[in-house]
Amino acid sequence: MTDKKTGMAREKLVNIHVNGTACEITVPAWRTLLEVLRELGHVEVKCGCEKGDCGACAVLLDGEVVDSCLTLAWNADRRSVMTVQGLGGPGKAHPLQTAFIEHGGAQCGYCTPGMILAAKALLDDIPNPSLDDIKRGLSGNLCRCTGYTRIFSAIRAAAQALRQEGGTS
Repeated sequence: MTDKKTGMAREKLVNIHVNGTACEITVPAWRTLLEVLRELGHVEVKCGCEKGDCGACAVLLDGEVVDSCLTLAWNADRRSVMTVQGLGGPGKAHPLQTAFIEHGGAQCGYCTPGMILAAKALLDDIPNPSLDDIKRGLSGNLCRCTGYTRIFSAIRAAAQALRQEGGTS
């Protein structure tokens, strides 16, 4: 459907792969990826500040960490989206998820999905990160509970576990 005044489309059929599952949805031009993911039932993607400051809504878009509250759903058309649910879960947790639990990297848990995905993107690029690398990698994510020390420890432990496994994050 197009706007008669501007001649621009008001809605578009968007095809995205969320955690490996193909999804087809018609969305208006202004709909964010966060809103679409939540509508699709992905409540693990948190709605925090809605202005790109907190990172609670972070997802991996074709492997790159993005704030889904700032990303229009149209920009995800024909692309792959990974939420923390797609990374792993009960019975098959990713080393980052395990390390966050073991090192107390999550307290209230609100920021945890975004933190874990930002950490995954970091470890994909830098398998053996320094503390400064970790701080830079998480710079778009805020936590109000932990003071970050336990989060940093969890990421270092996950990095070591991944290196020992010889796998990728």
